[in-house]
Amino acid sequence: MKTFMALAISLALAQTVQAQEFAKGKVFLDVNRNGKLDKNEKGIASVSVSNGREVVATDKDGNYQLPVGNDNIIFVVKPSGYAVPVDENNHPKFYYIHKVNGSPTSKYPGVTATGKIPSSVNFALYQQDEPANFSAFVFGDPQAYTEEELGFFKEGIINEIADKSVAKFGISLGDLVGDDLSLQPKYKSVISTMGLPWYNVMGNHDMNYDAKTDSLSDESFERTFGPNNYSFNYGNAHFIVLDNIIYPNPRTGKGYLGGFRKDQLDFVENDLKQVAKDKLIVLSFHIPLYHENSNVFRNEDRQRLFDILAPFEHTLSLSAHTHFQRQYFYGQKDGWKQEHAHHEYNVGTTSGDWYSGELNEKGIPVSTMRDGTPKGYAVLKIEGNQYSFDYKVVGKPASYQIDIYGASVVPEKYTKRYPIYANFFIGREGDKVAYRINQGDWKEMEYVNESDPAFLKSLAKYDTAEKLMTTRRPSNPEKSSHLWVTNLPKLKAGTYQLEIKAVDMFNREHFATKSIVVE
Repeated sequence: MKTFMALAISLALAQTVQAQEFAKGKVFLDVNRNGKLDKNEKGIASVSVSNGREVVATDKDGNYQLPVGNDNIIFVVKPSGYAVPVDENNHPKFYYIHKVNGSPTSKYPGVTATGKIPSSVNFALYQQDEPANFSAFVFGDPQAYTEEELGFFKEGIINEIADKSVAKFGISLGDLVGDDLSLQPKYKSVISTMGLPWYNVMGNHDMNYDAKTDSLSDESFERTFGPNNYSFNYGNAHFIVLDNIIYPNPRTGKGYLGGFRKDQLDFVENDLKQVAKDKLIVLSFHIPLYHENSNVFRNEDRQRLFDILAPFEHTLSLSAHTHFQRQYFYGQKDGWKQEHAHHEYNVGTTSGDWYSGELNEKGIPVSTMRDGTPKGYAVLKIEGNQYSFDYKVVGKPASYQIDIYGASVVPEKYTKRYPIYANFFIGREGDKVAYRINQGDWKEMEYVNESDPAFLKSLAKYDTAEKLMTTRRPSNPEKSSHLWVTNLPKLKAGTYQLEIKAVDMFNREHFATKSIVVE
């Protein structure tokens, strides 16, 4: 009887093995750049290839093999010193979509049926020089709900960037559009005018809301952009892009929850097994990892991610979603396993406060964010495995990093009653912000966690309007995490030059000035 049972189990296992399909192919140097593996073109060894969970390295001849089911995206992890092909929209083509039966029926279509896996799924790479020191554009939430807003994004952001060559590629941190997924190909076309390879994160407004399970909420995104969990290398940095929106919310069945599925974190763990420990690891996702309310983000998922990252000394996370700008630092009390904190930069958005507020001289909403951060984008600067960043306000010089709010004319009798606020856009609590008057001694300003008065002033125009204002009212304010204040000292009648200096987390100094007349 035991022999019979053992034989039955062996047969069942054999049938399972036989039923398992595999993606096989070669990662090769595409010398003539025709996208095809020609006889004289050689494979490239030690390149990572993934099915979205497992990750394998190519052998000495560039060959790989990975298990696949009925729904996988096979992709190559671009190695340093190589480029992947791009399509007519400068969209990197580093993946093959394998959906035997296609996407389920949805309001916005997904991928059509691909049938069985081809006998060979090959990936072309081109050699390119990649400096260890480089920059990348980082865009938060373009989030156009209409074609008009997509025009605001193009005219107000992309056309404002005079020198696009300062960066090697770009990343958009989710909410590429605003629920209307038919706009995704149009966004893709607009972003192509940057003329750079562009990587995209999925946001909560990029999902198929009629999906019944989280793994199917990205079908339209996959149709336009490919995988929403992937990685690539550039210079001495390793970039990981992740979808961190679980939909529907497994706790309530409605809405979404911030977090990761097990297979996504399995991918991160398997991916990083192939990465040298001295590399800079840059993670890009949509929703910030930090929330005081555990009903917003699943903390056990964040903890596993931190556990996976523990062996890597150089790390950075990039997020968007909030439509304000903030710096988070995770220490051991947050489950981070290293002595030095993990930094997450919650980047200001290219849509600002959802294309709200008065129109500028070009007819585009000013759209200042609700913490007083002007609409803009980040420039991530990497030197080896170290990083820094700049925040660029659109339509302003690069030196514009501090907004000064305060009266320009004050009465001599009451100067000490007048406050001066400094909104230091990339600042954080603990940064040194000081002021001086007419080249006098520097004096520290006080950090405050309150609403930006300049934003409150712009909002009051709507809330106290006596004539119809047809543009969108800005959102209610959010307390700023980068605001400082001081009161003017006693001053005699005259004209004064107020100067403010802020020192950022990278020990760089930023300045702003304002003239004040005392009468």
